[in-house]
Amino acid sequence: MKADIRVALVGNPNTGKSTLFNALTGLNQKVGNFPGVTVDKKTGISQLPDGRRAEIVDLPGTYSLYPKSRDESIVFSVLAERDTELTPDLIVVILDATNLKRNLLLYTQVADLKIPVIVALNMIDMANKGGITIDTALLSKKLGVSVVPVSARKLEGINELKQAISYANKIALQQDSIDVRSVAPELISDICEEVKTNNPYFALQLAHQHETLKFLKPEESDRIEALEHKHSFHSQKAQATETIARYNYINDVLYDTVKTPAAAHDESISNKIDKILTHRVFGFIIFLGVLLFMFQSIFAWSSYPQSLIEDGFVWVEGLLRGVMPEGPLADLLIDGVVAGLSGVLVFIPQIAVLFAFISILEDTGYMARVTFMMDKIMRKVGLNGKSVVPLIGGFACAVPSIMSTRTIENWKDRMITIMVTPLVTCSARLPVYTLLIALVVPNRNVWWIFNLQGLALTGMYLLSLLSAIIVAWVMKFVLKARERGYFIMELPVYRMPRWNNVLFSMFERSKAFVLQAGKVIIAVSIILWVLSSYGPGDRFKNIGTKYSQPQIVKTMTPDSLARVISTEKLENSYAGVLGHVIEPVIKPIGFDWKIGIALITSFAAREVFVGTMATIYSVEGDADRIESVQDKMRNAKNPDGSPVFTLAVAFSLMMFYAFAMQCASTVAVVYRETKDWRWPAAQFAYMTFLAYASAFLVYTLLR
Repeated sequence: MKADIRVALVGNPNTGKSTLFNALTGLNQKVGNFPGVTVDKKTGISQLPDGRRAEIVDLPGTYSLYPKSRDESIVFSVLAERDTELTPDLIVVILDATNLKRNLLLYTQVADLKIPVIVALNMIDMANKGGITIDTALLSKKLGVSVVPVSARKLEGINELKQAISYANKIALQQDSIDVRSVAPELISDICEEVKTNNPYFALQLAHQHETLKFLKPEESDRIEALEHKHSFHSQKAQATETIARYNYINDVLYDTVKTPAAAHDESISNKIDKILTHRVFGFIIFLGVLLFMFQSIFAWSSYPQSLIEDGFVWVEGLLRGVMPEGPLADLLIDGVVAGLSGVLVFIPQIAVLFAFISILEDTGYMARVTFMMDKIMRKVGLNGKSVVPLIGGFACAVPSIMSTRTIENWKDRMITIMVTPLVTCSARLPVYTLLIALVVPNRNVWWIFNLQGLALTGMYLLSLLSAIIVAWVMKFVLKARERGYFIMELPVYRMPRWNNVLFSMFERSKAFVLQAGKVIIAVSIILWVLSSYGPGDRFKNIGTKYSQPQIVKTMTPDSLARVISTEKLENSYAGVLGHVIEPVIKPIGFDWKIGIALITSFAAREVFVGTMATIYSVEGDADRIESVQDKMRNAKNPDGSPVFTLAVAFSLMMFYAFAMQCASTVAVVYRETKDWRWPAAQFAYMTFLAYASAFLVYTLLR
C-alpha cells in the first residue's frame, strides 16, 4: 500500500536520528540503496494519528548541506530534486537539545529550501538534566515552525511528533533565516532565470554543487559553470559569508530562548570520564582490558547454550537414523544437511555475545572514544582517523565496513582502508577460531577470570588489528596521492545502553549471520556430500570387492571393517581426489587432503569450514556413533594413529584463516566500491600470500 505522505529525517551525526527513525517506524522498515549510488537507504512506515500512513526516509547524517563525503552529498540531492520517488513532502530536522547552536546551522539551510519543516528537539531529557532551559514555544515562534520536544531513547514525545507530522500541511511556511541573495546577488538572479526557480537558496546551492548533481543535465551544468566565471564566483568565500550570516541569525534566535546554567563551563561528567578512558597510556590499557573481558565472555557465557545446541543436534541425528530407512536420502539429510547446519547453528551463542558487546560499546559512546584514541596511530601509518570506524566495524563484518569507507574523503586513505579492512577478524572467523582453540588450548585459568582460551582468542583479534596497521603502513609507500586527509569527529556524551536496542541488535545480526551463512552452508554441504559419497569410475565398486573377501572379513570386527571401508571410499571420492590434488601444496603448512577440501569450500565464506569438517567426518565416521562437530574433529586420526588437529596444525589453520581472503561477498563489495577488478585481485593475492607464509612459519615453529 502506498504511503499518504513522505517524510525525510535530516540531522547532524549523533543527534539520535536513527533512534528516532526506529521509534517512528518500529519493525516496519527496509534497507536498500539510493538510486545510482551504493549509499544505504533506510525507509519505514509510520502510522499517523489521523489514520494516514507516512513513509519515513532516514537520510545520512550531515553537519551542513555542503557535503564532505558521498553519503552527505545524498542529502541535498534528495531534498533538491523534485517529483521523484524520494522527494519529501515534509522534513523533520532533528536537533540535539544540548547543542542547539551547532545543530541550527543545518536547520537554517534546510528551511531556506522552502520545503515544509518541523523540528524534533531530541535529547530534551539530557538538556533538562544538564540544567538547560529551552522555551520551545518562543523558539517555535521565532523559527516559524512546529518544535516538538522528544527523547527518542525513552520513546517520549513520539506521539506528539506524529501529531505534528499530521498537521504539517496546515501550518505556515518557515521564516527566512538570512538574506540569501546578498551572498551573490547577480549570479543567483541569473541562475534562477536559467533553471526557472524562485528559490534563491536553491540557486546558490546549484552554483556550489552543480558538478555533482545527477538530476542536472550536462548542458545545464555547463551553463551554470559559465555564469560562475562571468560573475567571478568563489565558492569557499561565498560559503564563509553565508555561514557567518547564519550564525548571527542563530545567536539572535537563541538569545532569549535558551538559558544555560552559570556553571555550564565546568567539566561535564563525560569530560571527567574521558580524562581516564582516553588517556594516552591508561586509555589503551583499559581498551585491552575491555577486549580481554569481551573475548573471555564469548567462551564463558556461550558454553552452556552451545552444549544444549550440540546435544540437540546429536539427538536429532539419532532420531533421524532411527526413523529413516538406510539409503542415500538418509545419508544426504543426516551427513550432509544436518551435519553442515550443526556446524553453524552451534555458534549462535558466541555470535550473539560478540554483537551484544559491539552494540553496548557503540551505544554507550565508548566506541567513538576508541576511534579518537587510535587516530594518532592511524596517521603514522598513512591513514585517516576515520579509517578506524571501518576497521572496528570489521569485527562484525567486512562488507558493511568497506561500504562505510565512503565517508573518507581522501582517495589514498580510502583505498588503503578498503585493502586492509578484511584483515580484521570478522564474525565469520569466530566459529573457526573458537572451535580450533577449544580443541588444542586447555580451559585453564591463568589470572582471575581470564583463562588460556580467552587469551588465545584475544591474541587472534589483536593480531588482526596489528597486521592491518602494518599492511597499511606498507601501502602508504606503495600508493601515491597528493591529497591530505583530515579527521573531524564529535564525541557523543556517555549514556547507558538501550537494552532493548542491544537485544534487537543481537537478534537481527545473529539472524542475518545464520540466514546468510546457512544458505551457503546447506548448498555447500549438499554438494560436498555428493562429492564425498561418489567417486570416479569403478573405484567404489573395487573397494567393495576388495573388502568382501573372506580372508579380510575374518581379520576385522564389523565396526573396524565399516570404518576402513568408509575411510577408503572418502579418499577415493571426487572430494578426496580434489583434496589429494592440492595436498602437495598444503602439506608444508600441516594440512592433509581433508583440510584441503575445507579450504576450497570456505573460499565461498569462512564459516563454511566448520560445516565442511562436520560433513567430511560424518561421511567417514561410524554411522552408529553420533558425535558433535568438536568430538568428530577431536577424534580424527592420521593413518599412523596420531591426532590430526595438533597444536601446530590448529594454530597453522588459524593463521591461514586470519589472513586469507575467504569471502566471496567481500571480493564483490571491493569491486563495487572501486569499480576496478585489479583492486580485489591484488587484495586476494597479497592476503593469500600472507596466509600461506604465516601458516608455514607457525607450523614450522610449533610442530
